Amino acid sequence: MRTALFPGTFDPVTFGHVDIIERALPLFDKLVIGIGINSSKAPMFSAELRVQWLDDLFRHEKKIASVIYEGLTVDCCKKIGAGYILRGIRYVNDFEYEKAIADMNRSLDETIETVFLTCLPKYTSVASTLVRDVLRYGGDVSQFVPPVVLDSIQQQEKKERFI
Repeated sequence: MRTALFPGTFDPVTFGHVDIIERALPLFDKLVIGIGINSSKAPMFSAELRVQWLDDLFRHEKKIASVIYEGLTVDCCKKIGAGYILRGIRYVNDFEYEKAIADMNRSLDETIETVFLTCLPKYTSVASTLVRDVLRYGGDVSQFVPPVVLDSIQQQEKKERFI
């Protein structure tokens, strides 16, 4: 079985993430989306909420599962039985950074291969970091995130206004 791990923070899930996931489906028998917990990053949204978004988005796709993990990505791959790491690339400098990570992962476990997919041109500027900045300043992110994510964010904002 060809199982891939698509690791990331997904904070929040964007149309760019969805694009990579949907285009990767034909390549693998199973795709596990790994929400990585990084102690050096302070996420805007809880890992549990991010998993919920992914589960809602792909509830009809039996080949997709989501997990939360901490530590080395190759260790998560071993735990879930993934022989592949899936990474999305928007720009050339993304490739340089991702190649360095892929080389490190290969040094840690030569049986796990990294597969890169480039995003569609319309998603090259859609980065979770930029979406979080737009949210922090009250901007409209509807063109960057799926409706299930947008609805959840708007509900959270309403709750915060009443507190």
